Amino acid sequence: MALVPCQVLRAAILLSYCSILCNYKAIDMPAHQTYGGSWKFLTFIDLVIQAVFFGICVLTDLSSLLTKGNDSQEQERQMKKLIALRDWVMAVLAFPVGVHTTVLPFVLIEMRTTHHQYPSRSCGLAAVCTFAVGYILWVCWIHHVTGVWVYPLLEHLSPGVKVIFFATVTVVINIFYLVGEVLNNYIWDTQKCIDEGKEKPKLD
Repeated sequence: MALVPCQVLRAAILLSYCSILCNYKAIDMPAHQTYGGSWKFLTFIDLVIQAVFFGICVLTDLSSLLTKGNDSQEQERQMKKLIALRDWVMAVLAFPVGVHTTVLPFVLIEMRTTHHQYPSRSCGLAAVCTFAVGYILWVCWIHHVTGVWVYPLLEHLSPGVKVIFFATVTVVINIFYLVGEVLNNYIWDTQKCIDEGKEKPKLD
């Protein structure tokens, strides 16, 4: 039995993200006042993604609690949609974007405590690519408007090297997606084997 129920843990993680976001916005940084504000930084976008994801997790927990024992097919259908949304955000955004930041422990805890159904690999990779390309285009647009790159490193790269760099970033985030899928399957296949072993009757 877990020392802290996973529902309580998710609520605590959500509150911590909300607190971090509030403090982040309260910091008076010149970069926050320029075009794009905080939204030009992947770190901030990742924090928002994690907060939204754990918000969906808490909403799922509350909905499950409130509809427990209710045989309404409509509520069951809505619950399945909510769970599907939670799993999709975990697979496509929360894990791939958060895996190289300090939020990784929280994502791993969530993956360990709750089984998440990944989408088909083609759909998942397409969604991850869409996010990566969208962010890259956003960074390029900011440079087009302001003449300044969000990340100073890009100032020193030639156009050809920038293309290689952006392509590499896209490939890496796709690899992170695959790592998340493999890790999720490994954790829950192992857990299934353990549970099945416990259920087997002992022979004298």
